[in-house]
Amino acid sequence: MFCPTLVVRAVSVCALLTSLAFTTSALAQSSQDDVVITGGSVVAAESTDSVRLREAVAYANPLPRGAPEGGDYPLVAWCDALVSGHVALGQTLSDPDDLDQDIIRLGAEEAANFQNALRIARPRQSVATLETARAAAEEGAARWIPLMTAEDLVRDQAFGLFFGLPGRCEHAARRLRDNITTPPATPAEVGLE
Repeated sequence: MFCPTLVVRAVSVCALLTSLAFTTSALAQSSQDDVVITGGSVVAAESTDSVRLREAVAYANPLPRGAPEGGDYPLVAWCDALVSGHVALGQTLSDPDDLDQDIIRLGAEEAANFQNALRIARPRQSVATLETARAAAEEGAARWIPLMTAEDLVRDQAFGLFFGLPGRCEHAARRLRDNITTPPATPAEVGLE
């Protein structure tokens, strides 16, 4: 995870590689993926088993320091603030290359996904959850503030150092959008333990 002070939190490489190996193996065994045709394009749709597996891995991994633990809605608000801040920082770059432009475009799409999930789920949230989400979003956005007026080189380096969001963000947004209230699958339930 990127912090404005340019300090990167260490992650257990062994745990990450182990999770990746289990996930890759299990995804390779899934033969239930469907093909969907949208707009003239053929796209492989992920099977329910594949989604459950990825969700189990995402929820089993600890959240990075500073991420709210108070449920999916505050987490998605925090994720949105982080990715939106990263996009905004990218838009301040003096000479973004093609890769930077792609990262900005993909980040904006991801932010739109999070914002859509938050919009859809907002009426179902308690006042306390909305307040927790607001505070989480403010905390996430505040990480980018010192960088917005930094010199070009610092902004460019900070933009390149952002390692992305925890996988749980994607799943939490889907769960909010689809009003999924059951607990996420555990690694044991999907055969990883």
